[in-house]
Amino acid sequence: MKYMNKSLDELHMMLKNNEVTSEELINESLSLSHKLQDECNAFVTIIDDAPSKKVTDSLLSGIPYGVKDNYSTKGILTTGSSNTLKDYVPFFSATAVLNLEKAGAVPVNKTVLDEFGMGGTGTTGHTGVVLNPWDKTRMCAGSSAGSAAAVAAGVYPYALGSDSGDSIRKPAAYCGIVGFKPTYGLISRYGLFAYASSLDHCGCFARNVRDIAIVTDAMKGIDKNDMTSWDSSDMHLSENLNSDVKGKKLCYIKELCDINNYPNASDELKNHLENFKETLKKCENLGIVVEEASIDKKILNAIPSVYNVIAFAEATSNMSNLTGFIFGPRGNGDNYAEMMKDHRTKGFSSLIKRRFIIGSYVLQAENQERYFINAQRVRRLIVDKVKELFKTYDGLILPVGTGPAKKLDGKTVVNEEEIALDEHLQIGDFGGFPSITIPNGFVNGLPVGVNITGNCYDDQSVLNIAYALEGAMDYKGQIAPILGGDNHE
Repeated sequence: MKYMNKSLDELHMMLKNNEVTSEELINESLSLSHKLQDECNAFVTIIDDAPSKKVTDSLLSGIPYGVKDNYSTKGILTTGSSNTLKDYVPFFSATAVLNLEKAGAVPVNKTVLDEFGMGGTGTTGHTGVVLNPWDKTRMCAGSSAGSAAAVAAGVYPYALGSDSGDSIRKPAAYCGIVGFKPTYGLISRYGLFAYASSLDHCGCFARNVRDIAIVTDAMKGIDKNDMTSWDSSDMHLSENLNSDVKGKKLCYIKELCDINNYPNASDELKNHLENFKETLKKCENLGIVVEEASIDKKILNAIPSVYNVIAFAEATSNMSNLTGFIFGPRGNGDNYAEMMKDHRTKGFSSLIKRRFIIGSYVLQAENQERYFINAQRVRRLIVDKVKELFKTYDGLILPVGTGPAKKLDGKTVVNEEEIALDEHLQIGDFGGFPSITIPNGFVNGLPVGVNITGNCYDDQSVLNIAYALEGAMDYKGQIAPILGGDNHE
């Protein structure tokens, strides 16, 4: 076992030079998939008969990867990690998956998520809890828990995720890898199970920024089946990736990063914020100007509530088609109403049912103005404030969450004054901004991350800043030791 710890460039060169075959890479990845499944429960399906692919000039050709189980994959079980779709096999593939297929990429498994992407813990999928490969007593975050765990453990170089609140970027931080959510519409959402349509983004995980750029280039493109997609044919992210960031300007939000705002701060939070200060110094050493900015704490504290109202309302509408009649296991009953009630009652977890109840409530005619429309107004306030910052700065840089991965036993407490710090990544989804998390060290032996978010369509700038900062740190390509570390031995 000696290949899956390598980058896409390295694997492609080895394939082209006949040092390894696509079949050998796939077999290694499948073997590691089964080992990680035993350790961390990261997969819904392992595709043991995944075929090898012809090696071409495409950097992805012949190389295995993972697909989050809310991307439709033709002829392959696609459950959304929900009992309501536990036997669903689509007749078509998501556009993003098809684009990777055209590039010669080889899917070898479907990864566990929080049910239909609704959750930030990796604990609500119908196949059980996903454990963090760095410490199995900790969560991976979610919803893209399985993909993050697999990339972190070295099962393959990259995997697909989706992000409606922080579902790529926080798992990336908790698992010590890179996670990127591009500008809304850069990657078609056709074939991605809709959760909250105005917030949903397709994206990916990898262990370095260049691999992220390569995969995003292959996934992106305008799509007639997704009216929110846009023409990015003149955008070549990997080709234009460079670390020349001298003169770039970043800001951080004082209210989120000042330790004095957290009177009950844990040692993990204190160390996390100290780590962030060191990262800012590295930015300055690269020639990046870093300045403090301020946003009213009332607005910041409203972020999670705004997210909950909008996301739950859109989810309630999007998932009204899960009746048990069109697809999924048929419910029991003497008439269609009883059958649908039985299907949805038995099929959804308690978390999902609570979210549907809230979503239905805020959409009721008598409640819309007070809750749903008000949440949209506050969303606009938040986005406008951040866009105002982007007139001066090339990006926003912030620590991810309140420290390393939280304990699965629920004993990691997020105090009320820390909520905005824990949830600020939702800003990237509110505005459709390109946003990337990269590793920036360890706290108590566990990885932590830093996030860079830029203005819409500035994906190249965001990736370049992350690429330069990654080069100034020692955390590119790191692999959790659960399967034997870097060499899988």
